[in-house]
Amino acid sequence: MEALTALVGTAGEYVWYVVFAVLIGVGLYLTIRTRAIQLRGIPEMFRVLTDPAGEEDGRKGISSFRAFTVSAAARVGTGNIAGVAIAISLGGPGAVFWMWIIAAIGAASAFVESLLGQLYKVKTADGYVGGPAYYMERGLNKRWMGLLFAVIITVTYGFVFNSVQSNSIVDAVSGSFNVDISDGQGLWMRVVLGLALVAITALVIFGGIRSISAVTQILVPVMAVLYLALGLLVVVLNITEIPAMFGMIIQGAFGIREFITGGLIGVIIQGMKRGLFSNEAGMGSAPNAGATASISHPAKQGFVQSLGVFFDTMLVCSITAFIVLLSNPTFGDQRQGASLTQTALGMQLGDWSVHFLTVAIFLFGWSSVIGNYYYGESNIRFMTQSRVTMGVYRFAVLVCVFMGAVLALDLVWSLADLFMAFMATLNLIALVMLAGVAAKVLQNYMEQRRAGVEPVFKAGDVPGLHGLSAWDGTDTVTLPIFWEQRDRDRKTARG
Repeated sequence: MEALTALVGTAGEYVWYVVFAVLIGVGLYLTIRTRAIQLRGIPEMFRVLTDPAGEEDGRKGISSFRAFTVSAAARVGTGNIAGVAIAISLGGPGAVFWMWIIAAIGAASAFVESLLGQLYKVKTADGYVGGPAYYMERGLNKRWMGLLFAVIITVTYGFVFNSVQSNSIVDAVSGSFNVDISDGQGLWMRVVLGLALVAITALVIFGGIRSISAVTQILVPVMAVLYLALGLLVVVLNITEIPAMFGMIIQGAFGIREFITGGLIGVIIQGMKRGLFSNEAGMGSAPNAGATASISHPAKQGFVQSLGVFFDTMLVCSITAFIVLLSNPTFGDQRQGASLTQTALGMQLGDWSVHFLTVAIFLFGWSSVIGNYYYGESNIRFMTQSRVTMGVYRFAVLVCVFMGAVLALDLVWSLADLFMAFMATLNLIALVMLAGVAAKVLQNYMEQRRAGVEPVFKAGDVPGLHGLSAWDGTDTVTLPIFWEQRDRDRKTARG
């Protein structure tokens, strides 16, 4: 079994080298096609984040912010704590710089995939649903491609990644309480924590996207503020060391200072690898959540999900990096992950902070479980409308959460790594083929902004598009009168 795990892991590593190159290439291509919308559109990202949701048939939709928190919940996981520490231990401080660069490039891919997810979303009894599988079928007329993508993302995120998250939660909690779970003696803790995770997960996922987004819109801001506050405290306590820390990052990024990784290539690979795994830009996951929003124009969710990339990498991952770098870590030890961050926090703030970090890992991990679950739900709906199938899927997710807490799943994780590479490749092909469509929809949005009106969109506004079913004007948020009334209400409130 160990040999097979090693073989799959090695194959996945080489496949990902190719996928990384494609991800970066597509990100640069989409940056050019959108004229760097991920940078020039930053003010717009914050402007539309708090837009209200519309109503259809008397039922209020899911707001752009709530959809954003679902994707952020899945995106911000234990990898933001363990993965960044591993990147620094292997690649040195310079890996942080390349993590930032890949976020700036990848945000263009995030913009386009989430715009397309919104553009080709469909209505269901529970609200909107969409994602790469939907724009592959409706935008490219390739249902087979959508089905293949749907199967891979459902298995990878719904089952395997959720097993890994629950496993990480158990490891963190056991470490915080000094319980050895490497043998049968610690099995009781694995079982107890596994059952607890199953219980709180079941309470949320059986309510569908509305229940999930209701939880994430509270959980994501809370966990982010708590973790950022902890990191900022470390920064303040070491304020005189900040210039030197940024100096290390820049020097390491360009090979001025060598580390055990073997030089500049190792630094770049580690930084970009962590950035891509963390923010998931271009991989086809976030659009599944973004498509649920009730908004006036597809481009709006593109702006919001681009902001999600910056939130994940520039804030959460950077805080982890600062905590580690301000604690004078050693480099070159690939065994260091979450333990490196825990050790660094303990040095800076005392033993209590290790337990605080355990709480953060629990929140990050569990939020990822419910976010990952929804990616599967969205794609189950693409494949079939059977309620029985959905019930079976939900039960299977709970089983995987429990099994992940109780068992070591190294082979499964390695296989998921490989599957995710294929999933990302399918999505990137679709993004390139639909880049022209995204550019036209973005142009429609910017023309309305320049005209001084709130952008709204209906099928037919951009000639030549087909497969649009949700943009028929029945959602109140897509009507100009909705925004005119909001402006009047604001003026009245200001007196």
